[in-house]
Amino acid sequence: MVNYYFDTSALVKHYITEVGSPWVQTLLGDPETAMFTSLLTHIEGACTFARRRREGLFTPDDHHQVLRLFNYDIAHRYTIVDVDPVLINTARQMANQHPLRAYDAVQLATAWLVSRSLLDSGAAPLTFVCADVRLLTIAQAEGLLTENPNTHP
Repeated sequence: MVNYYFDTSALVKHYITEVGSPWVQTLLGDPETAMFTSLLTHIEGACTFARRRREGLFTPDDHHQVLRLFNYDIAHRYTIVDVDPVLINTARQMANQHPLRAYDAVQLATAWLVSRSLLDSGAAPLTFVCADVRLLTIAQAEGLLTENPNTHP
């Protein structure tokens, strides 16, 4: 089993055609891939899709269909990591060490905690997938394996 953690910037590429979308779709279609993400991704994804509707990049029907698929996948396809006090404390500590926005700190802390848990149980390491170069650099500094879908056109 291959373990990936997708932050929102990478996961939305499964629902919106952008640079890296084919690579993301291939990963998510692989039955040997375990996919983790934060509960916050549900909020961030919904905001991304709503912004596209407001900007006229999605019709109301497109928006409805994308949300329906995204909500289904959140409920049934991905391993969703809940936000709890340990995660918030870890995110706060990371924010004190690195220039992170609040949700980026939570996404990174979530991936870091999942990675530690997987490694402690003898599972394959986790790869943090993100389309934000700054956040990827910080993730590497925290010891995570990383992938940027934008480098896979």
